[in-house]
Amino acid sequence: MRIAVLGAGALGTLFAGSLAAERPVTLVGRDDEHLHAIADNGVRIRRPDGSTEGYAVDATADYTAVSDADILLIAVKSYDTEAAMADVEPFLERTHVLTLQNGLGNAETIREFVHEEHILAGTTTNGAVIDEPGTVEHTGRGTTTIGRMWSRNDALVDHLAATFRQVGLETTVVGDVERAIWEKVLVNVGINPLTALSRVSNGQITAVPAGERVLETAVEEAHRVALADGHQFDRDPVQVTRQVASDTAPNRSSMLQDVERGSRTEIDALNGAVVERAARHDIGVPVNRTLTDCIRLLESGSGTEESAVPPEPTEDSKT
Repeated sequence: MRIAVLGAGALGTLFAGSLAAERPVTLVGRDDEHLHAIADNGVRIRRPDGSTEGYAVDATADYTAVSDADILLIAVKSYDTEAAMADVEPFLERTHVLTLQNGLGNAETIREFVHEEHILAGTTTNGAVIDEPGTVEHTGRGTTTIGRMWSRNDALVDHLAATFRQVGLETTVVGDVERAIWEKVLVNVGINPLTALSRVSNGQITAVPAGERVLETAVEEAHRVALADGHQFDRDPVQVTRQVASDTAPNRSSMLQDVERGSRTEIDALNGAVVERAARHDIGVPVNRTLTDCIRLLESGSGTEESAVPPEPTEDSKT
């Protein structure tokens, strides 16, 4: 199984480096210092136990590099999905595409470019931060779930899950992957914007009554929308979100990190997507709407960094 990863952010780098322990991996990213460092020296991963490992990875900004892949893992930010898929579509004749991105709607966007029978989706709770060019810190071991969105799971899905597990990425195949995506979204809508606006770590939310109240209401609103979308959950999403906040108390959410860098956030795929879907069902979600508006207002005053999608290849790189 040949694997390519599109998006050389923290998560894409972590997966590319981890998978390279057992097989050749191609990482396609933005033509920047981080990608150059990987091309020259491979990926260095600092693990949660303090150990550091290095792996050789084929790093490039050339889209054509995905053409030989059996699996393309999409690891760009959710707002870059459409542009990324438009750029790689010409090179994906037989490639199956897996998204582990945050939020709702990524698989649906990918379906505009790839036949739905070639789409896998899922979630991951692995945490990662880029420390320096070429080096990613694996801040927390998590779990990954994958499955087919619009067709039955098959041997390829099982083989991919086994490949992930072989390199230490705990992975489960699930029949209802859309529900798994919603489960993560319900956690994210209660933690990410609140930490980003308040500039606090995850644990601070549940340590203060004000944070508890906002978390509870945001998750309850989103839960009503998920139910209207046809998804049932085994556990109370509010309790799950509280537990995640407690378990990851020292962590700074990805949205908080984006805000601190002056980068664009994924609010539109999280609380913003909840607001959009709530409107379809005529459900009021005032807290999610307010959180979305506040993050958008914050973004409007800070500017954003360049997209993590690689630049259009020159004619030379296409030949």
